[in-house]
Amino acid sequence: MKIVKILTAFAAVCALVIGCAKETPNVWNEIQVSSSYIGLTNGEGSNSKTITVKATDSWNINSMPQWLSISPSSGGAGETAVTFSAEKAPQTRDAVIKIVCAGREQSINVLQQAEKVEPKTLSVAEAIEICSALADKDVAPGDYRVKGIVCSLVDLSVQYGNVTFWISDDGKNESGKNFEVYRALWLNGAAFKAGDNLDIGDEVIIEGKIMKYGTTPETKEKEAYVYQINKSLIKCDSLVVDGVKSNVLPIEGGDFEAVLTCKGNGVSVVIPDNAKSWLSVTGITTAGSAATVSFHAARNDGGDRSAELTFSTTSAGREYNASAAVSQTGAIIECTAAEFNAAPVGDTQYRVTGVVTSVANAGYGNIYVKDWSGEVYVYGVGAKGDFEKTGVKVGDIVTVVGKRAEYKGTIEMTGVAAFESVTHVKEVTIAEFNAAPDSKTDFYKVTGVITTIDNPTYGNLHMAADGAELYVYGCYPGYGASGDNRKNFLNAAGIKVGDSLTMIGYKDTYNGTIELCGGIYFSHASSEPIIYD
Repeated sequence: MKIVKILTAFAAVCALVIGCAKETPNVWNEIQVSSSYIGLTNGEGSNSKTITVKATDSWNINSMPQWLSISPSSGGAGETAVTFSAEKAPQTRDAVIKIVCAGREQSINVLQQAEKVEPKTLSVAEAIEICSALADKDVAPGDYRVKGIVCSLVDLSVQYGNVTFWISDDGKNESGKNFEVYRALWLNGAAFKAGDNLDIGDEVIIEGKIMKYGTTPETKEKEAYVYQINKSLIKCDSLVVDGVKSNVLPIEGGDFEAVLTCKGNGVSVVIPDNAKSWLSVTGITTAGSAATVSFHAARNDGGDRSAELTFSTTSAGREYNASAAVSQTGAIIECTAAEFNAAPVGDTQYRVTGVVTSVANAGYGNIYVKDWSGEVYVYGVGAKGDFEKTGVKVGDIVTVVGKRAEYKGTIEMTGVAAFESVTHVKEVTIAEFNAAPDSKTDFYKVTGVITTIDNPTYGNLHMAADGAELYVYGCYPGYGASGDNRKNFLNAAGIKVGDSLTMIGYKDTYNGTIELCGGIYFSHASSEPIIYD
């Protein structure tokens, strides 16, 4: 991007020089000018230039840009001194002016070359402050340079020629203190290609446009580039677990190593406070520029957990840092939808079971799963196309396992490789439900109009449709409700006699009475008409 701007300006300046060196030939007898190129300066004072217009008849200038003043803009036969002037310009600008006389046109090219202004260099904190004051998707005026230390690598794309990573002032990967360099170009605005190198711990300066996207401070896509890189003197080459390169520890814990390249003076290690209870350093060895840090991890009886390890060295009074993320597999936490939504963002695995209430994107398996406590948005089940192969539809009961994430304020479950279990629910009429065999493993979705409510506390009721009647042994707020959570749902939801009710459950018979058991509420429609003001 920057190279293109420079070449454009250079071409324009070349045209100016050529124009000043050679006067325009007298193409038309009716209208002639002493110069067909006007080069204006760009200072605080007078920025003007005067040429001579020679005409055989009356002449005029039909239009001109607002930034340019021409005096006079019309005249008669003979020679006229015409002055072109403009105020100081924030950026280079140009125009083509046409003088019309006796049906003939004479073109004049006008160029005002702006002075190059060095962009202001910001710290990451200053860049975040500027972006925070912007509205969503707004871009800060002008170009900036942002100086920071790479704290997270997201995507170094040779295919698309750009890079996405995060920087911070201290090299630590902490939410709220990081700035996203989003799809930036490489040095001097070139495309990122194989062999271009960027590592966590490198100090960089980014130049270009900065903006706010949602709540994220970032560079504008492909309108910023890596201006400068100072390579870190320490780098984590790999983590080694049981002799194999890996950053995932087993649930039982054990020893592992970090293999480093260090060109500074010594190596120190920082384990974050939230990981000190299960991670410890057992030794550091160095040999030339090679260093190895040994760790021990305790057994994990909870959910998945992770830590960002920071390695430091010094040289000439300056500290250099590198980091590596390590995670440990843990037990899967079984929870309600409400408990999942209230959990912190992280690597812990959660198991949620509920009814599919909506399919937002079948191709990617983006769905909503609801239990008695609330609803979870599942951002993708498996790879593209996997969800459609399962045959899962709205109304089916599914179990999903994934991580708690959040994107622009939306709570999401991510990393769902597949459904852990699926119960396909068949939609039937009341008559078809009554004719089905008793089974506690076959689930049905049934709709009818409530005729009586026998027990409002637990939601025991009768409903009917097309001349057939069904006894519902409990209408509960959703999948998984138990104990007091099953009580008084009808009143809380405003469900009453005459309303249309859709339930999910299995068929059973008690003392000769056919019952819909399981009590999973799906939806209802009020019998009262909607009154509009």
